[in-house]
Amino acid sequence: MSEGLRTPEGGRIDRSCGLHFSFDGRPYTGVAGDTLASALLANGVHLMARSFKYHRPRGVLGCGAEEPNALVAVRRDAARYTPNLRATQVELYEGLAAHSQNRWPSLAFDLGAVNDLLAPFIPAGFYYKTFMWPRRAWQWLYEPRIRAAAGLGRSPTEADPDRYASRYAHCDVLIVGAGPAGLAAAAAAAASGARVMVCDEQNEFGGSLLADDPRAAPAIEGRPAPQWLRETLAILGSNTRVTLLPRTTAFGYFPHNLLGLNERLSDHLADPHPDLPRERQWQVRAREVVLATGAIERPLVFPGNDRPGIMLAGAARTWLNRYGVVPGTRAVVVTAHDEAYPAALELQAAGVFIASIADVRAREDGPWAARARGAGIPVLRRATVLGTGGRRRVSSILLAQLEGGEPGGQTQPCDLVLMCGGFTPSVHLFSQSRGKLWWDEGLQAFLPGTPAERVRSAGACRGVFALDAALADGAAAGAGAAREATAPARTGVCPSGAAAAAAVPPAAGGGFAGALPQPAAARARAFVDWQNDVTTRDLALATREGFRSIEHVKRYTTTGMATDQGKTSNLNALGIVSRALGKAIPEVGLTTFRMPYTPVSFGSFAGAARGELFDPVRTTPMHEWARARGAVFEDVALLSARRRTHARRGRARVPRGAQRLRHFRRLHARQDRSGRPGRGHVHEPPVRQYVDESRRRPLPLRPAAAR
Repeated sequence: MSEGLRTPEGGRIDRSCGLHFSFDGRPYTGVAGDTLASALLANGVHLMARSFKYHRPRGVLGCGAEEPNALVAVRRDAARYTPNLRATQVELYEGLAAHSQNRWPSLAFDLGAVNDLLAPFIPAGFYYKTFMWPRRAWQWLYEPRIRAAAGLGRSPTEADPDRYASRYAHCDVLIVGAGPAGLAAAAAAAASGARVMVCDEQNEFGGSLLADDPRAAPAIEGRPAPQWLRETLAILGSNTRVTLLPRTTAFGYFPHNLLGLNERLSDHLADPHPDLPRERQWQVRAREVVLATGAIERPLVFPGNDRPGIMLAGAARTWLNRYGVVPGTRAVVVTAHDEAYPAALELQAAGVFIASIADVRAREDGPWAARARGAGIPVLRRATVLGTGGRRRVSSILLAQLEGGEPGGQTQPCDLVLMCGGFTPSVHLFSQSRGKLWWDEGLQAFLPGTPAERVRSAGACRGVFALDAALADGAAAGAGAAREATAPARTGVCPSGAAAAAAVPPAAGGGFAGALPQPAAARARAFVDWQNDVTTRDLALATREGFRSIEHVKRYTTTGMATDQGKTSNLNALGIVSRALGKAIPEVGLTTFRMPYTPVSFGSFAGAARGELFDPVRTTPMHEWARARGAVFEDVALLSARRRTHARRGRARVPRGAQRLRHFRRLHARQDRSGRPGRGHVHEPPVRQYVDESRRRPLPLRPAAAR
């Protein structure tokens, strides 16, 4: 099988529908169902970006929202230019024009790569120690240069012509995430008669089921997994009490179970209708919330781990089974978790030569290692990576086994390196809700603990990874949430059902947080944060210079910042800092999960508040009558055109009626914050009578307490 060709069959793509697109002006072809990243990989393109600080060549690392490297700009026309989109999330359409960022004059030849040679002189925090002298040079030399080099991508220069909508909604149960656990929760909640909303940021519901090989997928409720998925979605879609929201990201969790959702409506269309909003922002108030947000595969930290062609094992599995793309021809797998073994076996079955599997763990062979050896794949125990080779794509890897003393290395040629350090549960929304997290030593990850809102977590986001266990966990969470949401005697702010306090099953497969062991004389750089070019040396420097709080380390080194928000870097950074300080990871703490965890456009937040609608004009019912009689208006609270005076005999004066009204308010009504009449809820009969007369129409006001 030659590189640049798809697998002969398989995937969730429409091979009969070809699509034309361009990347950096060069034309390519893909198929319906592709993302920009999968289409580029299918065309043999691995170099997709340059890193922020050192301008090193970068390719895709993940396959979804966790992608830190492949940030692109998409241009429809002069006014529709969107930077910093993840190529793994950009759905392919006919005529898509994408461009790489952070390079000049081209992606293949970037003069900014000189920064890589200057790396010893620009370590973490160098901007705090330099540019201090001469003091006058800051304004005319240093600051302009720094600002010109800062940022990822370029901002649009023309006004956005698209329309953005907003909507408010209420439901009994809101489920965030439509993987196996989320769909099981939705089915259980809907079966009880509750009003259910389900949102997922992908264009298809199914989560991890979309990345499974359908020929080897386990059965669910006696049916093949693809059949179960189709039938479950059909049942939910036909239920009038269920609202399904694909391409919708839950970006914020606010008090009293208010969640913000960002729904993308037309970015995936080649020619969207002009009346169709580009995005819609939902503000959903839910009686109960179920978080089934899944987990993010954790990369491994070793020298040279950022070259194009080095990616997560689960991502390679997704490229193969969902998009029918083989990302390489000769692969080496480095893992600290069992999940990498299925990826290796499935890629081998697709024609990829697996040179070896390097397992960093010291335990005895399990069933997965036995299967790999049975398939003819060498498995190395207690292994580490000493370095990689290659310029614009990985070409070799240097492996070693830790058998005591300094490890000796063996170089293996390859064009693909797969890595897996375990999984990091997505707990950002739970943390934003002010819920408490706890540390699981077996998983090497933080898990949801005591909730502060009426919220439950289910599936991989709380450490339940096995498919059967995740389905049962989701069903229990959905049923419990629906039961409490519809209970007539519902009280309290936290769930009280058994599902909320269910124990997490024992961890399977293990995990690794930190950097792989290296010889004392190792000099190559190992990257912890791909998006911000943070290395193990930067973290070590921060601890040597006295930083002990992980929040201070984060700001000093920039790890976990920008649009990545630490999705792939946080746990490894914590592991490295904890070892440097001689503390356990829970003692070091965890950085704040800021909103939005996944980027959301400014247009979505602005909604209709633009142009004339930025500050809508609100008038009283008698506005036209007053204007015809020469009234002078003023802005008061929400009323943008409220009558202030009448002009008589060429001068403005306060009418006697207004004086009477103020007198009555001082006597019989509380005064509102603006100090003007009409905003407070008046409750005395004389005042009500006068207000009715002054507005020239009777108002059905009832006695009520003032605001």
